[in-house]
Amino acid sequence: MRTDDRIERAREVYERAVFGGDTSALVDAEQGLDAVEADVALARGLMLHARVQSATVDAGSLPAEDPAELPLFERALALYRALGDTRGEAEALFWIGCLHQFIRRDNETAVPYLERSCRLAAQTGDTATRSEALRHLGIAAHAAGRLDEARERLEESSRLRREVGALPGLASNMIGLAYIATAQDRRADAFATLDEADAIARAQGAHAIVRHIEQARTQI
Repeated sequence: MRTDDRIERAREVYERAVFGGDTSALVDAEQGLDAVEADVALARGLMLHARVQSATVDAGSLPAEDPAELPLFERALALYRALGDTRGEAEALFWIGCLHQFIRRDNETAVPYLERSCRLAAQTGDTATRSEALRHLGIAAHAAGRLDEARERLEESSRLRREVGALPGLASNMIGLAYIATAQDRRADAFATLDEADAIARAQGAHAIVRHIEQARTQI
């Protein structure tokens, strides 16, 4: 049911309860509004995360966290769980894990959220969320020096992204794979991977990814 439909239904249920004395649909209508609130909370959290991710960060410094972001994702998680919406729960778990990893640089806290997200996404067939969780689990493994595991996670994430046509995300993953190849003394593979990523990103108009690819070339 669409958001507008859920809100309109709540108005109709209100009128039946107040004017007709029929309160039988109140709980169902409230759950519909909980679903709307969960979706809105998640979407608002994404907007704040996009602002943080797009901001220029000096080398060695942490991104400036918006204090409203984590509560929004946590509210979405609580609502999805109460509704039994496993797919929504997986997505909210991912974004909580992503915040801890990307903004707070705290992989120890992030990884359990990401692992739980990955499991639930697999159960519900949510390929997009599963690919995101795998990507960030790969990043955590890379940071911990577990290069084979990192490569496996990112390659599986890339396979899923290619499968669903998420090509800008695929190009982003390939940057990580290039860094891993460099750490494994496979420099030729690293540059070949960046060449392919660059072609994909430019074809998709993913200008931010192109800039990251250029930075990776310089660093490698």
